[in-house]
Amino acid sequence: MSLWEKMYQDKRMTPEEAAALFKSGDVCVSNGQVTEPVELLEALAKRALTEDLRDIRHYILLPLRNQRYMAEEMQPHLHHVSHFVSGFDREAIWEGRAEYLPSHYSRVPSVWRDVLGAPDVFYCTTAPMDRHGYFSCGTAADLSEIRKGAKKIILVVNSTMPRTLGSQIHIREIDGFIESAAPITEVAPPPITEDDKTIGAMIAEQIPDGATLQLGIGGIPNAVAQALMDKKDLGVHSEMFCDSIVDLTLAGVITNGCKNIHRDKSTVTFTFGSRATYDFIDDNPSVEFLPVDYVNDPRIIAQNDKVISINSCMEVDLFGQVCAETIGPKNFSGVGGQMDFIRGAAASKGGKSFLAFKSSAKGGTITKIKPVLTPGACVTTTRNDVDFIVTEYGMAQLRGKTCGERAKALIAIAHPNFREELTAEAKKMHLIF
Repeated sequence: MSLWEKMYQDKRMTPEEAAALFKSGDVCVSNGQVTEPVELLEALAKRALTEDLRDIRHYILLPLRNQRYMAEEMQPHLHHVSHFVSGFDREAIWEGRAEYLPSHYSRVPSVWRDVLGAPDVFYCTTAPMDRHGYFSCGTAADLSEIRKGAKKIILVVNSTMPRTLGSQIHIREIDGFIESAAPITEVAPPPITEDDKTIGAMIAEQIPDGATLQLGIGGIPNAVAQALMDKKDLGVHSEMFCDSIVDLTLAGVITNGCKNIHRDKSTVTFTFGSRATYDFIDDNPSVEFLPVDYVNDPRIIAQNDKVISINSCMEVDLFGQVCAETIGPKNFSGVGGQMDFIRGAAASKGGKSFLAFKSSAKGGTITKIKPVLTPGACVTTTRNDVDFIVTEYGMAQLRGKTCGERAKALIAIAHPNFREELTAEAKKMHLIF
């Protein structure tokens, strides 16, 4: 038996034994999405109720499961703090039972380092240990550096988690782990609508051969990917590895051969998607998962030429201000890496950024291009950073345009039902004459 195998035997725990390592007031943080330590949190929630543990704070980015610890009865015991809101914690945040912590994705680790301090517990789900004693961070390496300085590190080692290359945690670092064989979360891609296809085709026309892509979450980025099948030598430097990257790689469209850094590799920080995607990234040397403070650093992003950033948003006003995270004052999602990649693309030689969305909502009765943002809406991307805005009615490049020129360009791609009203409002604000 090797030294690492002996350590493995010594540090294996039941969920109840691992939960016993926590105390009231602990501050805990996990890597994001699929790597949230589900079985450990379930055991901790049970212990917190039975032993009346209080004020344990759990930080996670984009949870992807309904879990007991977010139930109303858990509020005095386990308090949830989200770095990016999802459909699984949105209601709790709206009701005041949980909280959202705003930060550009790239800066979340520095928030911990410089403001919050090292957590009491770092925990996450990983792939099984390799023969050298390393646990791969699997589908999310995003917050993995936060573990450094943590008082305790506890893992859920899941046999269905893919082994990705990049961020690793060694057996020597951890205080204990539990084993799981429960299938990790799969997330089906959203359906691609005809409007998504229209928008995707317009953006694809702007993407040259040899470009490096950042694709966000949603139907539009997936539609863009589908429209890229005739391109050559594309690369990937993106916070998310989405299902469509697999399709483009297998088709020979993505080669990563023109990148200036991390050449021949798709560089990302997280993924969630189908089992086929998890199987593709498993032990795949052409894909690397690295911490988000590196992957999303605009200075790193800009080292590649022709960086193309593609993201979605919720509404845009006639000044070019973009809200991508709230409905009025209510958090719907989060800042994420939108600004990281917009600024990285702006500093990249030949780079471009696109913010795309359907021009209206609720069957064409509500415009998403507005005179001013909805009262209480948070500005995600400032008007000074916006490059291209795209709807199903066209594309408007705002960079280099005056306020009046911006208003006219945005009205031209608004839903036809609202163009007259938007023009009248623009005149009232003296944007156009």
